[in-house]
Amino acid sequence: MSDLSEAGQEFDSDVVIVGAGPAGLMLANLLGGYGRTVTVLEARDDLIDFPRGVGLDDESFRTIQAVGLVDTVRPHTNPHHIMRLVNGAGKVILVNDPKTDEFGWERKHGFIQPEVDRALYEGLARFDGVRVLFGHEVDDVVEDADAVTAIARTTGGEVRIRARYLVGCEGGKSPTRKRLGTTFEGESPATRWLVVDVNNDPLGTPNVFLGADPKRPYVSIGLPHAVRRWEFMLRDGETEEQVTDPAFVDALLRDHVPDPSSLDFIRRRVFTHHGRVAGSFRKGRQMIAGDAAHLMPVWMGQGWNSGVRDATNLAWKLATVLRGQAADTLLDTYTAERKEHAQAMVDLSLTFGKFIKITNPIVAAGRDAASTVLNLFPGVKSYFADMRFKPMPRYTRGVLADPNTIASGVAAPTLTRRLVPVRSANTDVSPVGVQFIQPRVMSADAVDARLDDVIGPWWSVIVWGNSPEDVLPERSLAQLRELGARLVAIVPETQRPWLECAAGPDVLVLGDHTGRVKTWFDDRPTPMVFLRPDRFVAGACLAQDGPATLDAILRAMSFRQAASTSTPTPVETPAAAKLARA
Repeated sequence: MSDLSEAGQEFDSDVVIVGAGPAGLMLANLLGGYGRTVTVLEARDDLIDFPRGVGLDDESFRTIQAVGLVDTVRPHTNPHHIMRLVNGAGKVILVNDPKTDEFGWERKHGFIQPEVDRALYEGLARFDGVRVLFGHEVDDVVEDADAVTAIARTTGGEVRIRARYLVGCEGGKSPTRKRLGTTFEGESPATRWLVVDVNNDPLGTPNVFLGADPKRPYVSIGLPHAVRRWEFMLRDGETEEQVTDPAFVDALLRDHVPDPSSLDFIRRRVFTHHGRVAGSFRKGRQMIAGDAAHLMPVWMGQGWNSGVRDATNLAWKLATVLRGQAADTLLDTYTAERKEHAQAMVDLSLTFGKFIKITNPIVAAGRDAASTVLNLFPGVKSYFADMRFKPMPRYTRGVLADPNTIASGVAAPTLTRRLVPVRSANTDVSPVGVQFIQPRVMSADAVDARLDDVIGPWWSVIVWGNSPEDVLPERSLAQLRELGARLVAIVPETQRPWLECAAGPDVLVLGDHTGRVKTWFDDRPTPMVFLRPDRFVAGACLAQDGPATLDAILRAMSFRQAASTSTPTPVETPAAAKLARA
């Protein structure tokens, strides 16, 4: 799998990934889809085979879609996973039941992590340039001006892998993070929990119950494949040997199942929540992702998802630098964009945990009473039900162009220009720095298809109601061609035949048959959108601001002119294959 660099130096891979957990496996799939060579080094002899994470969100499912593994992952999920917070009497005091699907998938899923991780691993077989080496424990890394060399210990001796970049995805004790010399600040609460997983779910009820019981807070989760998880908060003085004893576990479960002794146990394990975020995710040619970069308390189910967000953000940037399209200063935007949201999710999870694990009966009664009162207000109730308390990723620094000033590398969260279209819009919230929606669309080759499957895996410029070729000058179109961006025009489905005849052959014309795209653009005075490969909006503007906005985006990503213009080959997904046959 050797690849010669432009300087004539031999590399074993473009990227070495240390750790075959979810972040590492997803990053390898994304890089493989972008045509890069990857070596994954895993110290274990196989993937971890016991349940860990249990929550998968819509953002992660969009990335699973991007790597073409929906059909292999979907059977291991429970879509639309509802969470109910109950008090010590079993009364529901809060419901989290989001029904939005703006990113193309259900907001929350229960899942079996070992099965999904294995689907990610087996998906790597599609890429000739990607390999996973088990039983390879990285002892050291040597970095020079041109490369990084991972030195791994195996049963057969020492192995050296030379690559352009290394990404450490080896968990919370990450040696890569320690080599970076960065901080890892946060909390490690003294509270311990016992996790109990069983087969042949003895309850059979779906969804999630968080038991805010002051006597002993607990969690009960219905999972795919008839797996049931319980988690019980442990008291000071209860030892690990004591709480994992079958008799002790049976006593904990007597309030939950009629006959605990007959359960088919998968595991009984003690764990402690951690909430920490690294000070930087990159130094030189080495980066960190997933638990190596941040440890998430379990309450919001964001550990697995946060690692996937890291991979989604980092993969296209590595691919861009490796293709020679940008200076490697582009990789500095990885920390700038991801750290703030990772910290926000850690803070929210810690706060939510403190709300649940109250053990003072008087304080717990006050909490329950306050929750009952708040539920009387529809706005407050829907705030929790629709999961609007969860901070969505919003990048204010990075590969962005400010929609007000068209400044490069930054984006204010609100629209403040005094133009009439801006002042009369339905919202002043800027679409720059957040994910674009994924509605279903129509095209000459697609019927009711998800947007991402139609526009492809790389950059896109999307224009409402017109062709990009008609509103952008040739200089901007040439820049977009060098970037490898797809030109996309979206119109009401009634107008699609007209524009398909009027637009040039390089423009993808899509029909908005559901009206959701029209609604999005109607609410925002930004009919031109520059969409990054990770589906975040890099710039959004009026048509006349398009050239300046594109210039600002290219400066923010340290774009190099006259680089390779070949776009990544799309991963062959069932949806893509259907479109190709149409």
